[in-house]
Amino acid sequence: MIVITGGLLLPVQAQVEYTGSAAIEQRYYLQDALYPQQTRDDLSGYYSPELYTSFNDGSDSLLFKGFYRFDQRDSERTHGDIRELLWSHVGDDWEVKTGIGKVFWGQTESLHLVDIINQTDAIESIDGEDKLGQPMVALSLYKSWGNFTAFVLPYFRERTFAGVDGRLRGPLPIDSDSALYESDDEEKNLDWALRWQHTLGDWEVGLSYFEGTSREPEYVPNLNTKGELVISPYYAQIEQFGVDVLTIVDAWIFKLEAIQRQSATQDYWAAVGGFEYTSVGVFDSVYDIGWLMEYQYDDREGLAASAAQNDLLLAARWALNDIDGTSVLFGVVQDLDYSGVRSALIEASSRINDHWKWRLDAYLFSSDEPAEPSYMLRRDDYVQFSLEYYF
Repeated sequence: MIVITGGLLLPVQAQVEYTGSAAIEQRYYLQDALYPQQTRDDLSGYYSPELYTSFNDGSDSLLFKGFYRFDQRDSERTHGDIRELLWSHVGDDWEVKTGIGKVFWGQTESLHLVDIINQTDAIESIDGEDKLGQPMVALSLYKSWGNFTAFVLPYFRERTFAGVDGRLRGPLPIDSDSALYESDDEEKNLDWALRWQHTLGDWEVGLSYFEGTSREPEYVPNLNTKGELVISPYYAQIEQFGVDVLTIVDAWIFKLEAIQRQSATQDYWAAVGGFEYTSVGVFDSVYDIGWLMEYQYDDREGLAASAAQNDLLLAARWALNDIDGTSVLFGVVQDLDYSGVRSALIEASSRINDHWKWRLDAYLFSSDEPAEPSYMLRRDDYVQFSLEYYF
């Protein structure tokens, strides 16, 4: 007996795996807010279920990953998303995926320049690691000369932003409802991308190309439908060439990402590169410490919307190598143009048991330069404690 699901013949006896996570998070800001609508504390939680099944002797699979967050303060941060809803079919040396998916490209720690397929879910976290699901069709070839994937991206996802009650924003909230596009097709512009990746001895090399709507908006003053002054995101059409490289030499890991991007108004290149060195068994213990350094460069310099123009990351990752997987990461990013502009982060986590995990995150911002993007975050230092459940 079979059932029809989205045009697929799915055997009734196919096993469906149900997993996922949920969490409650308490965030506390260390300073009073710049704007009257904002508060110093924020309670939120999320639920992220995952369903997976395979059939046709493993040649076909269906994957669903959902996400919903409720936020006590910011109505814009209360939101849901389909992170993935993907059908995959695997051949002998090829694979096709159709639906809503997530794709990650890149090697470096502090910045992911080449990672362009998915839009950033910016209200989730300040580090830009969380992504929205992207409608796509992807065909991959797995050959001796490398892995090659072509993407067709038929629908664009707009970036999420904090609302008027949210922290980590500028003096005027960004109004997503008044988004502007260079393309007449707006969010229905047909984007596409190519990627080749291969391991050559001790080297991992990736080359990529993207053409379509930029995932990084520009910000322009605008009047909304009520005649009010707002900041509107503007999504330009771009071409981007990217390269990412990783190599391992003994206890050293060297990493590089670089892009060259063209639009109607800009033509620039940017890069981030550095190393990670692991000290094993420090102080005659079971602990390992990874030392990280990365340099970030953008040749637009002061014209760049990104804070990563001429900056240096120094960080240390402490792994206790215990049964609970306890680890602590501490890092500082220093602007090399302005000595008073820097940020720091602390990330710590550990398992409580097979289902529960705690996590502590802290971000600190220092900026005395109004022209720097981080200046608007100068009073948004925060500490967040999370209790996570995995099922």
